[in-house]
Amino acid sequence: MVVATSSFKRIVIKIGSALLVDRETGLKRDWLNSLCADVNMLREAGCEVLLVSSGAIALGRKQLGLPIKVLKLEESQAAAATGQILLARAYSEALGEYDFQAGQVLLTLGDTEERRRYINARETISTLLKLGAVPIINENDTVATSEIRYGDNDRLAARVATMVSADLLVLLSDVDGFYSGIPGKDAGAKRFDRIAEITSEIETMAGDAGTELSKGGMVTKLEAGKIAMAAGTSMVITSGKDLHPLKSLFDGGNAAWFDAKETPVTARKKWISGQMELGGSIVVDEGAARALTRGNSLLPAGVLKVTGSFSRGDVVAIVCDNGQQLGCGLVSYGAEDAGQIAGCQSDEIETILGMTSRGALIHRDNLVLRTQATRMDKSNA
Repeated sequence: MVVATSSFKRIVIKIGSALLVDRETGLKRDWLNSLCADVNMLREAGCEVLLVSSGAIALGRKQLGLPIKVLKLEESQAAAATGQILLARAYSEALGEYDFQAGQVLLTLGDTEERRRYINARETISTLLKLGAVPIINENDTVATSEIRYGDNDRLAARVATMVSADLLVLLSDVDGFYSGIPGKDAGAKRFDRIAEITSEIETMAGDAGTELSKGGMVTKLEAGKIAMAAGTSMVITSGKDLHPLKSLFDGGNAAWFDAKETPVTARKKWISGQMELGGSIVVDEGAARALTRGNSLLPAGVLKVTGSFSRGDVVAIVCDNGQQLGCGLVSYGAEDAGQIAGCQSDEIETILGMTSRGALIHRDNLVLRTQATRMDKSNA
């Protein structure tokens, strides 16, 4: 099935260690170069691309002469510290052939689970994309322990995809899709071209195809799919073993597509509208209220008053001067800063707060009006 790259604006691609690193010879440079050529193809089609890449421990293991076996925690961390330098350099050089800058982002579980750290990570990645760079994301294995780590990059990639509101998550695997059995072992194994919902029946079909270099398997890929689809991000599992895996995928190569029922923006707004506890409220004037109903963001100039105690990223109520609640949204400033810039023009924010920051108090993509929330509730009924 040929899929137009123009169907997607932001794509997260997960690369496993076994695809990128050979246990005997090290980095598969030809494969990496072909992947970066594919990234260039997607960028030329207007897609933003993020890469969630394993490989640091595998590269560092070889560099340090560690044996192919299960490593102790401190050995894994040492291998990650060494290999991350090699991995970043390899991506920087390969992407540099197309004049792309690579930006390294190392995450731990807390960075995608704790609200403030989540927002900081999202803003960093978003800024890299705005500047035209290609974020290279990996778990920070140098400091992560078994209690605070993902343990596989399938779920990390799904969290990243939801964090940045990606349209598509691509999991490059050692198999060309999702099968009802184990390909090569089960003669009746059938590949699913499209999956609309990850049911219990689908989950029972998942096997484990991990190796010492690739700890994933179909179980974690389905878990990644559930995370992504719930946030409005579609997912696809396809083979990454051959050169130019992304070109092959979009040219109609074998794959299993997991179709999200909503867009990332719609899913996020549904989550916002469903929050029962609001951190505070922002009272707006008539002009701001009219602007919001036309689909605009909430700017500080239209704010009359800020009440409550809330932090950046909390959900707050948006209230008209007559006390009627207009809607709610994810606020871009904490209560103290929001109060200081209330009623001010956006170009005054830097002078008042002493830092360059966001112009909108609540961005339109993070804002839900009561009429929108009603429509969402009806669509869920």
